[in-house]
Amino acid sequence: MPLQTFKILLLIARPAAGKSEVIHFLKQVPEEERKKRYYVGKFKEIDDFPMLWTWFEEDALLERMGHPRLHTTFDGYFKFNYLWDLLIERINLEYHKHLRDDRGETIIIEFSRGTEHGGFRRAFKHLSDEILQDLAILYIDVPWEESLRKNRCRFNPDRPDSILEHGLSDDKLERLYKYSDWHELIQHDSDFIEIREIKVPYVILNNTDDVTTDGGPKLGNRLETSFERLWVKYRQLHLA
Repeated sequence: MPLQTFKILLLIARPAAGKSEVIHFLKQVPEEERKKRYYVGKFKEIDDFPMLWTWFEEDALLERMGHPRLHTTFDGYFKFNYLWDLLIERINLEYHKHLRDDRGETIIIEFSRGTEHGGFRRAFKHLSDEILQDLAILYIDVPWEESLRKNRCRFNPDRPDSILEHGLSDDKLERLYKYSDWHELIQHDSDFIEIREIKVPYVILNNTDDVTTDGGPKLGNRLETSFERLWVKYRQLHLA
C-alpha cells in the first residue's frame, strides 16, 4: 500500500507558540479531508506536558503528606536536569507501546525545549531510532516576545493542568525558554536535520502573526502549505 500519511509528526516550538492549537485544529477536520490536505489520518498524541504535570501534582501530595518532593523544588523547577531527558525517554516508551498495538495511526509528538536545560539538541539525542526513522518535524516559529504574550493570554489559573490553558510565570518562562537552539541546529540545511546520522525532514511554519489562536481557514491554509512541503521531503526519504 503506498505511503499516504505521515507516520510520526513532531511539533516543536517555544511555549505557547501554537503547537497544541494546531493539534486542536486538526481534530476538527474530517478524517478524509485531513488525509488529503495535511497527510494526517487518525492520530494519537504523545505530549510531555501531562507527564511533567503529574510530577508537580505528586510532589504537592508528597509534601502535604510530610514526605520529600521527588521531582521538583518548592518553587517549581526540576530538581535534576536529567528529568528533561527522562521525559523524552517516556515519549519513546509510549511510542514503543503504540507499535505493540499499532492501528495505523499517525503519531503526533509535542514538546518545547530551551537552551537552559540543553535545548532541542539534547532532546533529539534521546529520541529512539524507531521514532527518528519515521519522523517529520514541523517547527512553529515565533519570537520570544510572542511566546511571552501568548503564555500570559492563555493561562487559566483554574485549569493549570489543561493542555490549552496552562502557563508559566514570566520569570520562569524567561529562565527556561527565552533562548532556543533550533535555528542553530538547522543553519547548514534548509530541508533536513541529521540526528545520529538519520536524516529527518523539517519545515518551519511562521506564526509571528498568530494564526493559531483563532484557527479557521487562515490557519488551515498555512498548515496545508507547510504540510505539503514537508510531505514532499518525507516521501523523498521513504520512497528512496
